[in-house]
Amino acid sequence: MAVPKRKMSRSNTRSRRAQWKTAAVATVACPQCKSPKLPHAACSVCGTYNGRQVLEV
Repeated sequence: MAVPKRKMSRSNTRSRRAQWKTAAVATVACPQCKSPKLPHAACSVCGTYNGRQVLEV
């Protein structure tokens, strides 16, 4: 297992961690009701997926 030979300084640690950024959640417009929804998922507003009703809303 890899083990560091020396302690990493605070500035090096913090500058490395500064590159960890969160990305915004990608949304697409529902073709039926035009509300934002997650891609490849059923719409939570109208309950449709791929042109057919899959959820009771």
